Amino acid sequence: MTLILRGTRAVALSLAVALLPPAAAEALPSTPTADAEQLPAVLPPIMPLRDQARLRDTWLAQRLDTVVPALMREQGIDMWVLVAREYLEDPVVATMLDAESMRARRRTILIFFDPGGGQGVQRLTVSRYGMGGLFQPAWRPEEEPDQFRRLAAIITEKNPRRIALNVSENSAFADGLTKSQHDSVLAALPAGYAKRVVSGEELAIGWLEARSAAEMETYPTIVRTAHAIIGEGFSRHVITPGRTTAADLVWWFRERIAALKLSTWFQPSVGIFRKGAAGELSGDTVIQPGDMLWTDFGIMHLGLATDTQHLAYVLKPGERDAPPGLRAGLANANRVQDSLATSFAVGLSGNQMLERARAKATALGLEPSIYSHPIGFHGHGAGAAIGFWDDQKPSPRGERRLRANTAWSIELSQTQAVPEWGGQRIPFRLEEDAYFDGTSLTYLDGRQKAFHLIETTR
Repeated sequence: MTLILRGTRAVALSLAVALLPPAAAEALPSTPTADAEQLPAVLPPIMPLRDQARLRDTWLAQRLDTVVPALMREQGIDMWVLVAREYLEDPVVATMLDAESMRARRRTILIFFDPGGGQGVQRLTVSRYGMGGLFQPAWRPEEEPDQFRRLAAIITEKNPRRIALNVSENSAFADGLTKSQHDSVLAALPAGYAKRVVSGEELAIGWLEARSAAEMETYPTIVRTAHAIIGEGFSRHVITPGRTTAADLVWWFRERIAALKLSTWFQPSVGIFRKGAAGELSGDTVIQPGDMLWTDFGIMHLGLATDTQHLAYVLKPGERDAPPGLRAGLANANRVQDSLATSFAVGLSGNQMLERARAKATALGLEPSIYSHPIGFHGHGAGAAIGFWDDQKPSPRGERRLRANTAWSIELSQTQAVPEWGGQRIPFRLEEDAYFDGTSLTYLDGRQKAFHLIETTR
């Protein structure tokens, strides 16, 4: 299965190569080597917005045809009702809007109904405006002005046994139905139907966490885009040692993302670790030769998020690489990654994976901190949580179990002393995006195994 995914990644890269100018195509490796990220990463071409919209709508139609029916049948749900108001979208509804809709309009009601008997799941919308042809219109306001009465009429006609609503005490992703709309739905239901209502938590989280084959053909290129921007920022083209500050680099990242017509789901972070300096430096601190730099960086592209933490080293005059102690820290952080990657198994909880991974890493004499999470439509996505930076013990948030065909941000750190810095203890934080196919975990664009090196002089 790993070879299959690597093949998918190679296809995505070959498509990018075909669209690159000849000089850039020559710089991009034709095949990946092991699991190391290829440096320097070449920025893939960014599609025009119209083409992006067409691709996203194609993905959405495929997901609605496949993911929703599978989840409803798995959970024994024959009707799923989602209600959202403009600018107060249910997290699930927000991912079901076609590329030109962008927002729920006034009030958008979506209905999925499985009639059984081998028939397909019906998709209806009780909404004033269209849904890009993805849902069949089922409301004529001039005939029935009350939107909730029309919803109730459809429910009566379909007569579902179990009606799922997105209400959950456990997950924000599955709790998108507001109190007023929940009350309105229940008030409109025919007598006796309220007892058929159940939580749509498993449907909501299952929809959000599942990655389709079509998405995974392009996700590696999205991650390569993020890697390329980081590599550009961690270079002499952007950083002038002795002049550039950490804040300058943060805002360069923001400007670069905007210039590429991309967006970010969080403010980038840049930290400086320096021999003799207590803790992490940031803000207006000027970057100097001999510094280790760290960034936490993510983009949104084609509706999918990336989340990456990389390390760089600013070479002193005469140096050609980072000191051995820093390189050892990075290598040991890779070993923590290995401990976690080999702990993935379908059906395990996030807590169980955390315990497995920590046991493996500590047995190697490492000092790990693991705080990994799903990724996809959201940067901190729906699904099993594997530890938290401020809590390395099992917790209620880690009770959800791992499913196949999910994407992950493998986020963690290894803390150790650096001999060249007088034994100063430094956290080596890494984060890479990966895919779990049900058998093995594979990094979407490789992982960092060597420092980004920044020359002091050109």
